[in-house]
Amino acid sequence: MIGALTPAAESPWDLGARLSRTPAPAAVVIFGASGDLTHRKLMPALYNLALQQLLPPEMAIVGVARTAWTDDEFRDEMRRAVDAHSRSGRTDGDVWHGFARRLRYVPASFDDPQAYARLDALLRELDVEMGTRGNRLFYLATAPEFFPLIGERLGAVGLSGQGEGNFSRLVVEKPFGEDLASARALNHRLEAVFEESQVYRIDHYLGKETVQNLLVLRFGNAIFEPIWNRRYVDHVQITVAEDLGVETRGGYYDQSGALRDIVQNHIFQVLSIVAMEPPARFASRDVRDEKVKVLRAIPPLRAEEVARSAVRGQYGAGFIGGTPVPGYRTEQGVDPASNTETFVALRLFIENWRWAGTPFYVRTGKRLPRRASEVAIQFKSAPHLPFIDTPVEAIAPNLLTLRIQPDEGASLKFVAKVPGTRVDLRTVSMDFAYGSSFLRASPEAYERLLLDALIGDSTLFTRWDEVERAWEIVDDVIAMWAAQGADFPNYEAGTWGPEAADDLIARDGRRWRRL
Repeated sequence: MIGALTPAAESPWDLGARLSRTPAPAAVVIFGASGDLTHRKLMPALYNLALQQLLPPEMAIVGVARTAWTDDEFRDEMRRAVDAHSRSGRTDGDVWHGFARRLRYVPASFDDPQAYARLDALLRELDVEMGTRGNRLFYLATAPEFFPLIGERLGAVGLSGQGEGNFSRLVVEKPFGEDLASARALNHRLEAVFEESQVYRIDHYLGKETVQNLLVLRFGNAIFEPIWNRRYVDHVQITVAEDLGVETRGGYYDQSGALRDIVQNHIFQVLSIVAMEPPARFASRDVRDEKVKVLRAIPPLRAEEVARSAVRGQYGAGFIGGTPVPGYRTEQGVDPASNTETFVALRLFIENWRWAGTPFYVRTGKRLPRRASEVAIQFKSAPHLPFIDTPVEAIAPNLLTLRIQPDEGASLKFVAKVPGTRVDLRTVSMDFAYGSSFLRASPEAYERLLLDALIGDSTLFTRWDEVERAWEIVDDVIAMWAAQGADFPNYEAGTWGPEAADDLIARDGRRWRRL
């Protein structure tokens, strides 16, 4: 097998599981092959899949970008990218030699019709030379404005069509639109060329082990599902915190902001998995049907609700880990008078039988004290403690915490008796960590998602009705914030956001977790 290593020992069960996840022969075409996403995520992911023997020998990888590289120059550049960013470390010489044979390159401007004709000719050659059998996976790792153009150009040369026994799939990176109207316009242009079943809208958060483990934890353990509802859950908090600023993404981020960049996609995807009903089976349509039901049950935040249920912030200068850092408005590529939010907090409700009246608090921000993403399910307090001199309010309620990053794992807090002659109660934790529980490294999210796209498993990708409903929930917030000025900056770098975010949850008699 090209580009693969033979394990020292592999049981028949492991071999069968690996073969069942090996995709059919195909050509992977990456538009934007000279960009950061390809260097940091896509090419390392494809190499690691080859290293694990999860790619078939009949596979080609074609890069398309404006940079004037030859095939060999592209291979050299991709090897440097894999050496720098692969979780498996520097490339193995024999494996890389086999992997590099798969790599081809087409220098092209995305709006040049002749470039797509050259690409079509190359793919036909690879069908014969590499045995890719007419199967294509097109990955749009470009700026969003090129998404519809590339899709239409592919359709014009017949590359969007599927015949008997072969496939053509389009993987689209976020953001899918910048508001409800633009998302609908983008989808309209893509659906004129590709069927919905061919479009794989990728959200790398759904490839993270802990997010996937949410489904297993809920539906593979009988102890949780009976209490996973409004009768026992007091509230849910979802946090995506970053200690970094915008780095080199100032130009992009200033046109996006935290609501579009994180909340509308990452956080809503996690929320829908936390709150969904049990699917009939773990199949693409069933899982995605249940996720979209959750989003449909969340009332859109109308203009009159924004002041009560939505908070925005922007970081000023401050300190991260004792090191001074600049404010957002002085970052490279950012408008010095920018009103773009770098922090968002929302209070949401899910109006269905399971969750009616249970608040879901979500927040995300840049330049917060630490990098951490987690889901915290806080259960209601015990109604009565039959112990002398121990009032209910003196004991912290049970808390289930699911850590998405870093230190992936879970923790359950409960009450126990302190050793001794007195009945003293104290909250203790029961912890599970991926790193110490399994003797294998977690794959990168893009490894799982690229493999799923090649296999044709769309379970962890976002369907159009999910995307549309997520925009509907926040569309009025986007419009209202765009029309209003803002008193920015309103939180220092290295703090947990603006005071208004604390007020948002404090009005309900609760407070944010200090991570």
